[in-house]
Amino acid sequence: MIITANDVKTKRVALFGRMLEKADELIINVRGKNKYVVLDIERYNDFRQNELDLAHIKVMQDIKEGRFKVQTASEHTKELMNEL
Repeated sequence: MIITANDVKTKRVALFGRMLEKADELIINVRGKNKYVVLDIERYNDFRQNELDLAHIKVMQDIKEGRFKVQTASEHTKELMNEL
């Protein structure tokens, strides 16, 4: 469901609760462009958990295929600082 930024300003947060009863997510449209997504906290937590699970799977695949290196915390920090 798409709502405008003006609706958000005038009707405030109560609008989200009413609309999330009818839809899984709300897209906030600002000046004709979809800009933000509002989810209830349970749905957000599910998305976040899935994101973390996928990251874990990718890391495990990298380890399995040897795409990693061993270094001390100091070496890692120095490498990061050099990239900045």
